[in-house]
Amino acid sequence: MKLGPRQQRWAARLASWLVRFLGRTVRWRTEVPEATERVLRSDRPVILAFWHGRLLMIPIAYLRAGRRNVHVLISEHGDGELISRTIAHFGFGSVRGSSRRGALKAMRDLLRKVREGTDFAFTPDGPRGPVGEVQSGVIDLARRTGYPILPVTFSARRGKEFSSWDRFLLPRPFTSGVFCWGEPHWVAEEADMEAARAGLERSMQELTRHADLRVGRRA
Repeated sequence: MKLGPRQQRWAARLASWLVRFLGRTVRWRTEVPEATERVLRSDRPVILAFWHGRLLMIPIAYLRAGRRNVHVLISEHGDGELISRTIAHFGFGSVRGSSRRGALKAMRDLLRKVREGTDFAFTPDGPRGPVGEVQSGVIDLARRTGYPILPVTFSARRGKEFSSWDRFLLPRPFTSGVFCWGEPHWVAEEADMEAARAGLERSMQELTRHADLRVGRRA
């Protein structure tokens, strides 16, 4: 069902409230490698990469890391407008497009933001999958900007994993949860793009498995 503008506004408010509610009621801990912590504490802009199915709590992970200025690449498909309105409640900006639809325009818009010193955020398997497979857009942006890619995910001991294409995870309140950051990925101008893409994909898959194990969540 397509939501009208007024319904979109109310749905975005509800979604942002839910994220904040879970941010307060789940017993979160955070795991950050030393190299990633150094990058996060610096003034260097970064590119966040997280799976579509684990996007819900990323605003909390990002804010807990002490960062504030980010633009998120968001699909032009159906749920894109709702996500864009939701993240606006956290003060985050958005750029519309994806690795498939509106890709060139989205890349131009992202590159225009570079001079603002903003962070960027991607769901490399969005907006329609395949689940857990990195598309090339995030690698291309890292190569063009020199920004490090920081994989990040979350997991929760108890929660609902939906039967959607992305296996979207909704934590239960008052359960235990973890935010896990991965090691930085740098993409040189002369890098083998496929090797960089495959390396990031492996890292993100391993990070998600690790997060699930840390809270005792079974696949």
